[in-house]
Amino acid sequence: MRTRWAELRTWAASVDPGLTRLHLASVATASMIVAAGLMSVLRTATGQPVTVVMFAVVLAMISNLAVNEPKLARRRVTTALMVLPAAAAATVSTLLAPHRILADAVFVLVMVVAVAIRRYGPRGMALGMAAFMPFFFVLFLQAGTGELPYLLFGAVLGIGSTFVLRCLVFTAPPEKVVDRLVRAFEARLHALTLSVLEVLESDEPSPPLDEVRERQARLNETALLVADRLDDIDADGRPDASAMDGRPSDDTEPEGAGGGAGLRQWIVDSELAAERLAVATRRMVDHHDPLEADDRAALADGVRALVAATAVGTPHAMSASLYDAARGAVDGLVQRPGGVDAAARVQRIAFAVLRLADAVQTTVEQVRDRLDEQGPPRPAGEALPAHGRHEIDHDPGRHELVDDGPGRHEVRPDDGEPTPGERGPDEPADVASGPGLYNRQAVQVGVATSLAIVAGELISPARWYWAVIAAFVVFAGTSSRGDVLSRGWARVIGTAGGLVAGMLLAFVVDGNLVASLLLLFACVFLALYLVRVSQAMMAFWITAVLALLYGVIGQFSVATLVLRVEETAAGGVLGILAAYLVLPTRSRTAFGEALDDALTTTSDGVAAVVDRVLRRPGEDPLEVARRLDTELGTVRTRARPLEHPLSRRPLRRGVRHTVRVVGGMDHYVRNLAVTVRAVNHPAWASTLDPAARRVRDNLDGLRRILLRGYGPRPGGDDGPEPRVESAEELIDAAEAAASAGAEADRTALLAVARMLRRIDQLAGGLARELTGGSWSEPDPDEPATAGGARGGGTAGNPVGPATPRGDGGAG
Repeated sequence: MRTRWAELRTWAASVDPGLTRLHLASVATASMIVAAGLMSVLRTATGQPVTVVMFAVVLAMISNLAVNEPKLARRRVTTALMVLPAAAAATVSTLLAPHRILADAVFVLVMVVAVAIRRYGPRGMALGMAAFMPFFFVLFLQAGTGELPYLLFGAVLGIGSTFVLRCLVFTAPPEKVVDRLVRAFEARLHALTLSVLEVLESDEPSPPLDEVRERQARLNETALLVADRLDDIDADGRPDASAMDGRPSDDTEPEGAGGGAGLRQWIVDSELAAERLAVATRRMVDHHDPLEADDRAALADGVRALVAATAVGTPHAMSASLYDAARGAVDGLVQRPGGVDAAARVQRIAFAVLRLADAVQTTVEQVRDRLDEQGPPRPAGEALPAHGRHEIDHDPGRHELVDDGPGRHEVRPDDGEPTPGERGPDEPADVASGPGLYNRQAVQVGVATSLAIVAGELISPARWYWAVIAAFVVFAGTSSRGDVLSRGWARVIGTAGGLVAGMLLAFVVDGNLVASLLLLFACVFLALYLVRVSQAMMAFWITAVLALLYGVIGQFSVATLVLRVEETAAGGVLGILAAYLVLPTRSRTAFGEALDDALTTTSDGVAAVVDRVLRRPGEDPLEVARRLDTELGTVRTRARPLEHPLSRRPLRRGVRHTVRVVGGMDHYVRNLAVTVRAVNHPAWASTLDPAARRVRDNLDGLRRILLRGYGPRPGGDDGPEPRVESAEELIDAAEAAASAGAEADRTALLAVARMLRRIDQLAGGLARELTGGSWSEPDPDEPATAGGARGGGTAGNPVGPATPRGDGGAG
């Protein structure tokens, strides 16, 4: 029972990291209840219609959903500012309501402006929604000028209830939020190690690895959440003052000096260690390595101890002994003389277990000590306590075995031929030129909502607003026509499902007011809780809410709910058509822009690492690595429409292959950021600088090749044909210079050279595939040999020019 209870707590911690969605849904529902209660008192005293109550409730909900400012001070300001556009929109809408055509024209203009100001970030998004929703609801409620004062009061009350509850009463201290997120991080570590254990204990010759990949990606998402929240903790472990007063954080402390930067370093260490374990296990399965019974038992025992130690709620003393047990279980494999092929891959898993035990134990202890202010932190790079002894005992050969690996998206040559440049005959290459994203979407929204007003009127003059809302919301958070298609389709499916659920709920309560209100707020809570997870689920529960609401006011009918599905489908289809026909953004173009950002940041990361090694002023490598992690998330998001089953198979395979390569680069940049935190070797400049310059040139060449394949950004790429030349010989020279350096720095310098080589091999390999050349994937289980041609060819054998292949392949 204790084990099952621990598993339940661990699952609960991982479902909603930091309880952020639960907090949002709870506060939003409470705000709506408060607004409804207060406005009901006013309505009873003044005899106003129930519509003024609905107006306040809707604004309470919107002010919670639309405000996504990360800092409390900015969240307060944005929430307070929403009153101004809400009051202005309600006033204009009320005055124009008798003039239907003029009111509709201004309504379209309001929606266009609401989308255009999204360029100003979360505050622009919130203020745009604050103008759209009141304008729409006044038209929908057919309010007269006599009701305007009460509507304005309802706007202040609805937004004010959100301000009081979300920004003043229920504000979690940063330390508490970080503690919750650390628990979620542990929980997702637990889930990942559990899936690795299942693979190791499986009797199948090729156990499935999808769950390992999925849980690895979720761990990365949680690590990013923790890192973002750690910005609110200053060097003393207290809330960052800038988080409270809106000033920008002064994160200029040296790396490892404590505070948010030091805590982020420990989180990255743990994530990378978990990544090594997952990658090493997947590679063993990919190579179909047989496991000796003793080796399997040792690895399983080590991972099993990690599974138990990372379960949420495991007592500190017990987890410490479990980490020791994990290290002891694999100690024999770690001490075994280095092997080759299968033996080396088994030993890599053992090293990964050992490093994960060290990293997680240190991370959890340090984070909790910092949050509880139980003592000063150990600076990053300082020798670890007894449980971290393995980090400093490795000889160079063993370090080579442990620290390598292509990351969570390794490159596999059997994944097929990449085809990022595949393009139909009627699709121009430069569809990204012209207006920016939000200007383009503003025009699309104007066209889609104008048509939705007409279509909604034709379907039902009394319910036209559902079509308008559907056409408007499908553009929120999208970057391409593929995104709009998937969002619109999800909304229609969710609405249809909610129709059935709503009818069942309405029949169950059968007009019972108390039961209807309880179910209504329960459905609202679920809609708000799931809004950031699934548009389909949001539409499902909102439709159920409407069914219950119509039942409360005595207007429930199946025909009304069917009409909602029809109007939603019409609005969704018109939004999709506008995205496809009016200034369209191809999914490939949006994907190419994300790749452009990611490869540019990869190059910046290489530069930051070199500057740190040579002790020159420059960006913090860990900050650049965090930025690259975020951009990799954008790459994955924008790749989804291209990976849809309806896409052509060569395109899907090529996109997945490219994402894995960029993921591998992200892995190496983060590894480099960790490796160089305590390295100081200015004398290496003469050989390191030329090697790094060539690697960065190759990254730029690959970036330009990808842009030409997917469609360039505005302005295009009119320069010379991209060329990629292997940096092998230059990296060999840097590696030779590192080998001749002082013993204290040699291992770290060799690791830097090796990871630069891997980044260059990934860039060169993908560039060759895209331009029709041949390439053999570098084997990360063996160090690259001097002058070898693996992954990047030899120097002087350039890749180029970047011409599309005639078989529909890469451009």
